[in-house]
Amino acid sequence: MKRIDLRGVLLPLLLLALAEVLLRWSGINSDSLALPSAVARALVETLADGSLLRATLQTLGCALGGLALGAAAGVVLGALLGVSRRAAVLAWAPVESLRHMPPVALIPIALLALGQGVRMEAAIVAFTCFWPVLLLTQAAVAGVEPRLLDVARVLGLGPAATVRKIVLPAAGPRIAVALRLAAGIALIVAVTTEIAANPLGLGYAMLRAQQELQPARMYACLAWLALLGWTLNAVLARAERRAAVGGGR
Repeated sequence: MKRIDLRGVLLPLLLLALAEVLLRWSGINSDSLALPSAVARALVETLADGSLLRATLQTLGCALGGLALGAAAGVVLGALLGVSRRAAVLAWAPVESLRHMPPVALIPIALLALGQGVRMEAAIVAFTCFWPVLLLTQAAVAGVEPRLLDVARVLGLGPAATVRKIVLPAAGPRIAVALRLAAGIALIVAVTTEIAANPLGLGYAMLRAQQELQPARMYACLAWLALLGWTLNAVLARAERRAAVGGGR
């Protein structure tokens, strides 16, 4: 098991200590700044009363639900476009037109169609995660060694069996990277949607803290989000390494 090098946290801790000293020394009383010690105290309080955990579950539910939908569709369609050059040519114009659409621009449409809540947020996350998974899966599948496809033809495998038994295992590591990238995007889009239009989750908790002039709680939510994103990436990276080791046996 890979150990975390604790030396990597020394610089952030030193910067926080310096910020604490400078803010106390200057005596700044601001609605937008907070002492690191006050942020830590607010983080402990919101964890203790359960409000931060409830908001976390809401955000993660929307982010992971949307990620699952978008990634599944992206892998399936990406594999199809990677295998079939004709399908890739036909899909080029719609893919290039839609993938550049900012997800925030879809919020008014999603509100009209689905209203506020989990479904609306998950739909926007799914739309956003679909495109990077689609493109990276397509590139990974298209880059599969041609001799593997020759083996599939010799074995008499049909298109579906070739994709399932030959193409996807060969392209698996690059697809796993796409999923890890999409997971980070999912969390960003979920929080952005909550700040902009959806009154739930960590994004809305940050917005309420800002509106109520509670900067310590606002920064506590921000610090928790950073920790959450780091944890999610670490879990997916470890799963990716385990899958690679298992696939190489």
